[in-house]
Amino acid sequence: MMSAVSGEPLLRRVKQETEPQYSPPEPHQPPHASQLHQRTLQMMQPSELDLETKEEVKFCVSPSGDGGIVGNASPEQQHCSSTTAAAASGTRDDDAPRRLCLVCGDVASGFHYGVASCEACKAFFKRTIQGNIEYTCPASNECEINKRRRKACQACRFRKCLRTGMLREGVRLDRVRGGRQKYRRAPDQPPPPRAQLDDIKVLEALMSYEPELLTCAAPPAGVTEPGAKTLALLADLYDRELVGVIGWAKQIPGFTDLQLNDQMRLLQSTWAEMLSLMLAYRSMAGAGGGALRLRFAADLALDEKQARDLGAHDIYTQVAGVAKRLECASAMREECYLLKALVLANSEARIDEHAPLRRFRDHILAALNDAAHVLRPYNANASLQQLLLVLPALRLADVAVRRFWTATHRDKRVPMNKLFVEMLEACLR
Repeated sequence: MMSAVSGEPLLRRVKQETEPQYSPPEPHQPPHASQLHQRTLQMMQPSELDLETKEEVKFCVSPSGDGGIVGNASPEQQHCSSTTAAAASGTRDDDAPRRLCLVCGDVASGFHYGVASCEACKAFFKRTIQGNIEYTCPASNECEINKRRRKACQACRFRKCLRTGMLREGVRLDRVRGGRQKYRRAPDQPPPPRAQLDDIKVLEALMSYEPELLTCAAPPAGVTEPGAKTLALLADLYDRELVGVIGWAKQIPGFTDLQLNDQMRLLQSTWAEMLSLMLAYRSMAGAGGGALRLRFAADLALDEKQARDLGAHDIYTQVAGVAKRLECASAMREECYLLKALVLANSEARIDEHAPLRRFRDHILAALNDAAHVLRPYNANASLQQLLLVLPALRLADVAVRRFWTATHRDKRVPMNKLFVEMLEACLR
């Protein structure tokens, strides 16, 4: 009995040591965090999921105005429209670069008739072409055109429309909405910048020494008849302008490199063309409307009837033709100065040394080309061609001026100064 009793506890101990120990968890004890993480990874295996491809979600700025973003993705994962993206980044559409109207500098609404322009200038150009309207500048055809002053001078505004490249042929004359769409639009970006006006040394000299507009002197004593008085004033103005143009020519780079005789021959053969060119430029406004007045001086201008009464109707007609060509070319002051120098260099007078004259002429042509590309970056070549078409009209004006004043001197209608008479008698062509 004793052995049996003592052996039973021993047998129980052996079983406990050989069998695995197991202690169940407490009823309310939660699983360990590491175990939850492992289970989550197993559940997220791709083989166990059947995910559906979804479209990208676009997010918008919260309408509450707090700048927050509606959606549950991070900012790096959001896809916004340009407006939304600009708002989300703190920028506004107004900060983006905007194309400006080439005529007045206002915000351009697109390309109209060949150039970037605003709605106001687009409508103004269309109205002018369809109505065949002629404008007259109350000043000197050099009014500043900007957003604030674009309505101040219609003549200068229209000239600037043409100068920047607006094409007449782009406007429908039948007044049907929509342009013709058969013209080549100007490039989106201007061409590479050429020489600036300040870098054109010839132009700088021409602008510095261009004679100022004269005023009439007192009429000769004893002349009381109105026609004779006006004619005497004109003769004096021509004589004084001749003195001014001689001093002006000596300041042109390259002119004094010519022999003195050649210098005088150039001046004697072209003075009437040069004076007619500047007379036409001063009188250019309204050249196509029949209201042209030849502006000989600040206080003397003649209309067609007054010119006819003086016997100078041919001068009026030819100078009006020059003014019309300048108007078609939308000629600017700088271009007229260079064209005037080109007239001097383009003489057909008999000279002794041709090489210096050729260099002088080429220098003027290059300056005129550079100025046209600076002033008209979109249509420089076409404008340059229009400017050069003025030269034949100046030859016709030259003939009319010489014929009129030669007859006036022959008939002794008014006294004429010696220099004027010498320039008339020097027929070197």
